[in-house]
Amino acid sequence: MAISRRKFLKVSAGGAAVLGVNLFDNPLLSKAFASAIQETPVIWLAAGACSGCSVSLLNALSPRIQDVLLDQVLPGHHINLAFHPTIMAASGDLAMQAMYDTEEKPFILVVEGSITTADGGRHTEVGEKNGHGITGLEHVERLGRKAKAVIAIGSCAAYGGIPKANMNPTGSKGVMEVFKEKGITTPTINLPGCATHPDWFIATVASILLGGPESIKLDAHGRPEMFYKKLIHDHCPLRGQFDKGVFAQKFGDAGCLYKLGCKGPVAHANCPEKKFNSGVNWCIDNGHPCIGCVEPAFPYEQTMWGIVPIADGAPPATYPPIFTDEKKPISVTPAYAALAGAAAGVVGLRTLNKKKSSGQPASHGEE
Repeated sequence: MAISRRKFLKVSAGGAAVLGVNLFDNPLLSKAFASAIQETPVIWLAAGACSGCSVSLLNALSPRIQDVLLDQVLPGHHINLAFHPTIMAASGDLAMQAMYDTEEKPFILVVEGSITTADGGRHTEVGEKNGHGITGLEHVERLGRKAKAVIAIGSCAAYGGIPKANMNPTGSKGVMEVFKEKGITTPTINLPGCATHPDWFIATVASILLGGPESIKLDAHGRPEMFYKKLIHDHCPLRGQFDKGVFAQKFGDAGCLYKLGCKGPVAHANCPEKKFNSGVNWCIDNGHPCIGCVEPAFPYEQTMWGIVPIADGAPPATYPPIFTDEKKPISVTPAYAALAGAAAGVVGLRTLNKKKSSGQPASHGEE
């Protein structure tokens, strides 16, 4: 039976481990293993972040994060999370040296959290040099120019997110915005979400390894269309309630959650199909409105629970509402009123014709 080169190397490595032999002391075998599996290091930089996206990724179950980091993401391709301040064992100078060593190789940069720019970016520092902290802004600019691709994971890294909301005292910005100001042209992919679904990250990395960042089709906001093209509203399990005009008036009520601030009509992601926690649940199934965390406008002006306008929404304005709050009068649009008047006129005309044909005298005002 023929045996492939890859299988031979795998069996040899396993046998050597049992015998306590270090194959990599042999330069020829070391070179063979290096050519058999191509390793791509990843620098994960936490800027103005809450680590929510890291937690989401570490909770991945299919595939498990161990499989992603230790096994081949694609045949012949393995990723190495060389720097991640939250989970790496090293700290201090050892951790920073791991970053510096990695950036001398072809690597993928992952940025989590917004980039603070006010006061020179001093609100966010990672490591120190000559007794002074190194800002996240400095790291992003330096590493961004060297990386072969950049992934802005989470809404904060993509668009500024919650730290950018309202007055934005820290000058928080998304990675792409900073790159544009600094003239950095490295291919950058936004994976917004609060938090980002782990499958979005894993599939994006796999696509970069398979065909390069240029193989990923992005929308106008820098998001991969394979995850962010579909409108949540169109695939929501409560869409039928929306079309019938059945709206929840308070949390816990049955019906569509639009009046409680659901952003499904303006948010683009495959959450209804993919769900979170390994397909167990997502916002709507949990009885909470979609907060639109994948959109650049997140967390929205004033409040995340404000009602968003819908362009060409259903039901059309010509339809009467089917279910409303009993304490509130039915809102009748001019178009609906016109249709109702026309219908009444048709009914009246038919009644008049019927009376005339039967010889009955017309009532006052029917002549």
